[in-house]
Amino acid sequence: MFFSFFLIFSGAAALATVALYTRQPLLIAYIFLGVLTGPYGFGVLEDTDLLGDISEIGIIFLLFLLGLDMQLSNLLTTMRKSLLVGVLSCVCFAGCGFFVTLLLGFHTLEAMIIGLCLMFSSTIIGIKLLPTTVLHHRHAGELMVGILLIQDFIAILVLLAIESLGKESIDALTFIQPLLMLPILIGATLAAVKWIILPLLTRFDRFHEYIFLLTIGWCLGIGEVAKLMGLSHEIGAFIAGISLASSPIAQFIALNLKPLRDFFLILFFFTLGAQLNIGVLSTVWLPMVLLTILILAGKPIVFRFLLHRLSESNHLAWDIGFRLGQISEFSLLVTFLAQGSGLLSERAAVLVQSTAIATFALSSYIIVFNFQNPIAVSDRLRRD
Repeated sequence: MFFSFFLIFSGAAALATVALYTRQPLLIAYIFLGVLTGPYGFGVLEDTDLLGDISEIGIIFLLFLLGLDMQLSNLLTTMRKSLLVGVLSCVCFAGCGFFVTLLLGFHTLEAMIIGLCLMFSSTIIGIKLLPTTVLHHRHAGELMVGILLIQDFIAILVLLAIESLGKESIDALTFIQPLLMLPILIGATLAAVKWIILPLLTRFDRFHEYIFLLTIGWCLGIGEVAKLMGLSHEIGAFIAGISLASSPIAQFIALNLKPLRDFFLILFFFTLGAQLNIGVLSTVWLPMVLLTILILAGKPIVFRFLLHRLSESNHLAWDIGFRLGQISEFSLLVTFLAQGSGLLSERAAVLVQSTAIATFALSSYIIVFNFQNPIAVSDRLRRD
């Protein structure tokens, strides 16, 4: 474990330095390091499963911090507008992905699963490259978060469906359970914050270590409860964050947890690169190129059209469209689960993984060099 962490963070520091000097996005350095040192590269790290599990915590903290900056009333207003855009865009890209991969020679079930993987946009890329001022205080940030949350909830239903298809019998309760449990979880969480968490924070607000410990325990605890209720750790963490958003100490918590989030996100992008099977990549390069073009060109156009039809400005519609112009980390979870259930071949799984990396990388370039973001190489575009 020590050697793995040494290799990841020392190597990431070295490649990040090169990336900054050559004006490249830092995310590319982390992915490239994973490809080089992973089991399909030089094989310095043979087993990345544990690091992959650890890196998922970064996504959980990302959504917890996101929830801390969103008032529940504003979120509900934004979600009403985001619902139509989120659902229609998912239907559009699932259909396009299915027909394209079917024409490329994949089996019907594989084409369906690949199409489902193309529906979602990356929460990590979208939120990490959005300036804090836009994310917290502007309509564009709230609208984008609303769309991502709709996609995340659809992703949970897809994961449940894939898991059911891998079993001998399909239980309808599996699909209904998340719809029933979500409002129960929200109500219970808000009640617990009002009667337990906020009184504790008020009484012991002088002890910063205790606040740090309590908020991490709250985030991971609600995430685990959500998982037990048939939802996901990520949705639970987001609800945990929203429940604390009205607290006067919310911004203090968010500021102190950001370094912890970044630590785990570096592991996430490293593991993403390390899990790419380069040997199989040569057999799917053409489908990968076609799907990458479809995503990078199609998603901005579709989101621009849908948002503009909802009376959003042309500039805002294009901005959000390009920021959501990639596939998601949820797509990788769908792929891993489907492959483990025997529903997806290794060739199809590598196609989704390579498309994810390509769209992550190219979308990051597009955003970093053309839109305001925290890691822009240009002083004109850099906004924290």
